[in-house]
Parts: sequence; structure tokens; C-alpha cells
Amino acid sequence: MFTDLLAVVAALGVFNTVLLTTRERRWDLGMLKTIGMTPRQITVLAAASVTAIGAAGGLLGIPVGVVAHWLIVDNVGVVAFPESIKDVWRLPQLAGLAVAGVVIAVLGALAPARSAARLTIGEVLHTE
Repeated sequence: MFTDLLAVVAALGVFNTVLLTTRERRWDLGMLKTIGMTPRQITVLAAASVTAIGAAGGLLGIPVGVVAHWLIVDNVGVVAFPESIKDVWRLPQLAGLAVAGVVIAVLGALAPARSAARLTIGEVLHTE
């Protein structure tokens, strides 16, 4: 249960960061609209731009998490953990975690990108 809570908190952190980053780029997305991009193209562009960030976060976070788990479990000192607790990482789980980073980033970018794509050019420029 503690692992699930940590995963939810991490997902909310990523979601919040991507949401704020996309909202900051609202003016840029509006400018792309002025040169003729359709709302669908703007939404796809915003989602694609955070895909690399989500993949990098997932790929960098996995080794850090495995090392942190190893350090904590092996160096507690007071408790002798059995091997079943130490050997918990499987390749499908790790691949799922990497994909989850991308999915969370894309979902976080969709809402603000769609709202920016729906705005008129005048509204986008007026907010600046």
C-alpha cells in the first residue's frame, strides 16, 4: 500500500509539472495557430513534446529507484530481510514503469493543449 501511495504522489508530481509547463507554452501554441496550424496539430505537438520528457523521466527514475531500494534494504542494519523482499524487480514491471512515465506526461499535456488549441488568436495574444 505504501508503494501505491508513493506511485500516486510521483504521478501527481509529474502531472503537475507537465500541466504547468504546457500552460506556460500557451502563447507559443497560440502563435503556431496564427501561422495556420489546426487545433488537432497543436494538441498532437504539445503531447509529443512531453513524450520525450516522460520517457527520460521513466528511464532515469527506474535505475535510481532500484539503487535506492537496494541501498535501503541492504543497509538497514537492524532487520535482516529475506531474499524474497530483496529480489522484487522483474522486467515486465520495469517496462511498465517506463511506459507509465510517458502516459502520465501525455495525459498531463492533453488538457492544457486542447484548451490552448480552442482559444482564438486574439484571446491568446490578449492574455500576454
